[in-house]
Amino acid sequence: MKTLLLVMVVSLNLFVLNQGYAMSCNEAIAKTQAVQEVEYLRRWYAKATDQIGVATPESIAEGRAIYHRVFTADAQLDAGPDREPQVGPDAWVDLVVGALGELGPTQHLIGTQLVEIKSLELDDACNVVAGSAYMESYLQAWHEQKDEKVWLFLGTYFDDAVFILGTGWRIEKMKLQQVAGETRYMDAAVGRASK
Repeated sequence: MKTLLLVMVVSLNLFVLNQGYAMSCNEAIAKTQAVQEVEYLRRWYAKATDQIGVATPESIAEGRAIYHRVFTADAQLDAGPDREPQVGPDAWVDLVVGALGELGPTQHLIGTQLVEIKSLELDDACNVVAGSAYMESYLQAWHEQKDEKVWLFLGTYFDDAVFILGTGWRIEKMKLQQVAGETRYMDAAVGRASK
């Protein structure tokens, strides 16, 4: 009986879709997808930052391209009290090159992420047409140094994101707050940075 009922519901849904009638919009699913898309901005940011840290012209160009997919053109980017705030992805690339250029390989690990969708506007087909979100993301960043040490940076990113029609979600405001940090010794066999 349950199987017959399921077949009837699926058939009715296919009939309604084939007849051109709109199905109801599931706002909860749209919101869940928006949360995931916002979270991925920070993950792509971590990949871009590690690419920029490789410090070759090709890796910097790859990181720059990703930053342009993550940030708005006029994003307000703040790395804390020891650095001047930057505007836009290209200025942020310059800051990252300056900060990571003297180090060896890096790995930026994004941990806990909390996203709050502040507003979400959907069209009749349940597509996002406007929205804003707030996100917090924990960070563990490992920076290999040339003296067989690794600098560990622990921090939290605080982001405001906005949905741009025809573009998607982008971070428009970012603040990085350091929570802790330390320098650790590595075994010489682990070190990869040139001396």
